[in-house]
Amino acid sequence: MSNLSHTQRVTMLYKTILRLHRGLPTDIQALGNNYVRDEFKRHKTCDEATKDIFLKEWTEYAIMLTKQLGLKGPHTAIPLGENLKEEDFSKFRDEQIYQLYELMIATTGKVKKNVNDT
Repeated sequence: MSNLSHTQRVTMLYKTILRLHRGLPTDIQALGNNYVRDEFKRHKTCDEATKDIFLKEWTEYAIMLTKQLGLKGPHTAIPLGENLKEEDFSKFRDEQIYQLYELMIATTGKVKKNVNDT
């Protein structure tokens, strides 16, 4: 894989993720595909350090999704999704937190009320 250019690696990862999404329920597949397209477009011109982090994180996502979908056979599948730990949120930018919140609303249809709301 080291003989591939950065652009080739990104393209291969992008196509792999879209192929993996075919194993998701239809409504989640559409949501996931839109998110992936948006993220890959947004990071087209990012700096080198961000590129490395971006590729690492999306590669880990592809590996996790492969395990969750049980692509080595249904007996290897695990439940879809993964709970975030509280310390994970400190790694996200405000924009990413907002995207997660919108994703939660889109997938559950529920708006989480703030504890202070009455």
